[in-house]
Amino acid sequence: MKSCFNRINHKVLSLIAGIFTVILFFHVPAGAQTIEGGESWESLRARPYPEWFKQSRLGIFIHWGVYSVPSYGGAESYAEWYLRGLQAGAQNRIDFMKKNYGDDFTYRDFAPLFKAELFDANEWAEIFSKAGAGYIVMVTKHHDGYCLWPSKYAPGWNSMENGPKRDLVGELAEAVRKQGIRFGAYYSLPEWGHPLHRWYEDPNDSIARYVEQHMIPQFKEMVSAYRPDLIFTDGEWFNTAEDWHARELISWYYQLVGSDAIVNDRWGHGADIGFKTPEYSSGGLNTDRPWAEVRGLGRSFGLNRNEKLSAYMSPRDLIHLFARTVAYGGGLIINVGPGADGKIPLLQQERIEALGEWLSTNREAIEGSKTWIRNGEEKEVKLRRTDPQVNFNWVRNSPGYPIVEDNFTAAWEGFLVPAYTEEYTFAATADDGVRIYIDGKLLIDKWAGNTEGTDSEAMRQNNAAGNNGKIKLEKGRYYPIKIEYREEHQNASVSLSWKSKSLPEEIVPEKNLFTSDGQKQTNGLSAVYRSMRQYMAYTVNHGNLYAICFEWPEKQLEFAAAEPPKSMKVSLLGRDGYLPWSYNNGKITVDVSGITYAQMPGHYAWTFRFEGME
Repeated sequence: MKSCFNRINHKVLSLIAGIFTVILFFHVPAGAQTIEGGESWESLRARPYPEWFKQSRLGIFIHWGVYSVPSYGGAESYAEWYLRGLQAGAQNRIDFMKKNYGDDFTYRDFAPLFKAELFDANEWAEIFSKAGAGYIVMVTKHHDGYCLWPSKYAPGWNSMENGPKRDLVGELAEAVRKQGIRFGAYYSLPEWGHPLHRWYEDPNDSIARYVEQHMIPQFKEMVSAYRPDLIFTDGEWFNTAEDWHARELISWYYQLVGSDAIVNDRWGHGADIGFKTPEYSSGGLNTDRPWAEVRGLGRSFGLNRNEKLSAYMSPRDLIHLFARTVAYGGGLIINVGPGADGKIPLLQQERIEALGEWLSTNREAIEGSKTWIRNGEEKEVKLRRTDPQVNFNWVRNSPGYPIVEDNFTAAWEGFLVPAYTEEYTFAATADDGVRIYIDGKLLIDKWAGNTEGTDSEAMRQNNAAGNNGKIKLEKGRYYPIKIEYREEHQNASVSLSWKSKSLPEEIVPEKNLFTSDGQKQTNGLSAVYRSMRQYMAYTVNHGNLYAICFEWPEKQLEFAAAEPPKSMKVSLLGRDGYLPWSYNNGKITVDVSGITYAQMPGHYAWTFRFEGME
């Protein structure tokens, strides 16, 4: 996303930001706070993770704040980053605000429109309970600095003084705890517009006064008031754990809340602590630490009204991702983005309640489970289509079902027909690798991978690197063209552009691309995407093995395993009775031909229990 944020002269930006912060923050409480002492890193890292977190595999993230008023961004962008877009010159957000709110409207003016007039904390808690959530993570303060509790360190910029006139954090914490759901709090360490340190604008090493005079006391204020069982910090990536006083803060938090407390892993360079939080990944992390995949139901965390329906996970996708994370020993923190009125969009409710319905049937294979000798079974899958041009930024998403988000490849083939006879310069950018062949010649070879950012930072980075190649082409001739692409981890993007003496640089357009030689009507290039896709996941719990099938196995379920005890019984969770099975040539085979459609518990994934087999 950085590429769209570099369109305004930096000096002008700094001046604008300075004026903005003076207006926005007219008071900073005096008196720096530091935290003396605290446990050593070794002691903190050796602290046992609480049992409740090991049991609770599903959390609900809630991104809700001033940014929920415009609830707008690019279709692949984070809507909660709306203010940063304004500061950095994202023209779509600037134009959107001028058109709909007027030339003199500022981000601060959104706060009175953040009314939360339909917010009912008990209703939210009931929705989360139906989803089967063991805990929630509420954004108490995002990077814009607006607090959803009456913080004295954000005068005029909190939900009690400006907007709903309510303590939103307090109301929700009380409601979810009544439902037996653990309360967790997200807290952004930096802020984009604070006068002591304007994140992304001021030098990264000038953060000390902000941390000591604002961040530490405000963090302690929030934690002391609501005593969350879980702390999810964010925005740490430009600084060290020492800069954030992370060791001291974590020690203080643990001492205050006790053995049930847990923190995430975003505390600055050198912290190496807390449960891991991969963001918009394929859900297959291998680590010896607790972890939870973090993502929205769509492309954004905060509500983005500019998203397409296709951006939203289907119930099938959500259930499969959840089961996959559990099979790898992790969990899922799935996000909802309520509207400014306080209602969770019905589509989001439907998605998480579908997950809850599946979980109610399959709970024994999930909560408190452990990994088996294999996480699951995979097979190669393909997606064939015609793409009008090669110009994609999937960010952290899949090009389309059934391709997964990470570790996929793509190949485009067809014919290129130039409009001029002259030398052309082709340019390709890719994250991670790309190769271009024209008329059988390898023109561009940029196959080496890129170094990604941290899990929390990578969504904001544009890591695509480019390469150029020149070739002479004749007008009207059909040249074979082949483009190969590979994606490894996190962000995914690829583009192909050209230019010549008669042609300004542009993405190679559809009008010059054909799927077959001599074809008269343009249609782009034939594309084939490939990846491995998991179709079964394994967990172990209660002395049993569980096989979660993402595809119904038709007549029989079969997988490789050591010989099980002859007394083993096999059943389908949600259905009465046992199923016949056999063991031959190192494989267990279960006969499922007798199960009718009406007996199948659910439509998206099915769990078979193998009693006494681990």
